[in-house]
Amino acid sequence: MDTKYFLPGTDKQLKSFLSHVEINNMKILVVGAGCEEISKSLLINGALEVTIIVEDNDTLLNARLYLNNEKQIFVKMMEFDNTDFKDDSFDLVYAQASISNKRRNKIVKEIKRILKPEGHFCVGENISYSQNAPVFVKDLWESSEIVPLFVDDLEKYYQERNFEILFKQDLSHTLKDFYKMSISLLENKTNNLTDQEKSYHKKFINKLSHESNAYLKLGGNNYMGFKMLILKVMKQ
Repeated sequence: MDTKYFLPGTDKQLKSFLSHVEINNMKILVVGAGCEEISKSLLINGALEVTIIVEDNDTLLNARLYLNNEKQIFVKMMEFDNTDFKDDSFDLVYAQASISNKRRNKIVKEIKRILKPEGHFCVGENISYSQNAPVFVKDLWESSEIVPLFVDDLEKYYQERNFEILFKQDLSHTLKDFYKMSISLLENKTNNLTDQEKSYHKKFINKLSHESNAYLKLGGNNYMGFKMLILKVMKQ
């Protein structure tokens, strides 16, 4: 099973995004861990340069090792809601399952600051299909530090923050593949993964064991979803 896009949304968010936005000569910021292959694809499809930001040192070192030969991809460690970038630094910000947490408001505010006027933001968000999810789902979200938006509130959330919605797509069906991928990695991590792969996936594997079983075996699919939006900063 291909683990290059080991994220909710798998490779589907990226493919859908690239089919709707022309990225030639764009300076792009990618927010979150596990986005190395996404960043390589953005570069191949015409981006001028790509910067990845992550929030812990292990992820930083692994990403830099993984991208050792990529001269136009830069990996930096920063808090997502408090970056070192100047105003209007990027044409596009790409985030896939990396901002659905309690700091979402501050992160989105920071993304708006560093986006150029009328810049683009592609975001994949964990969503809830119920405002009264069962305890096991709430426990799952809490343990993974996920704070999902209710599905009916997602578009309104971004519109209220002065984004225009250019495109939207429900990618909830990718969660099944994502969690199956998680189980596969768990089952094979001891015998079949290289040392580099074990190191690269360790954080994800440990976090997702319970989450994968809850989704695949306990009916979590009835409450958990994933949607992508392609947004544009509206003129002030």
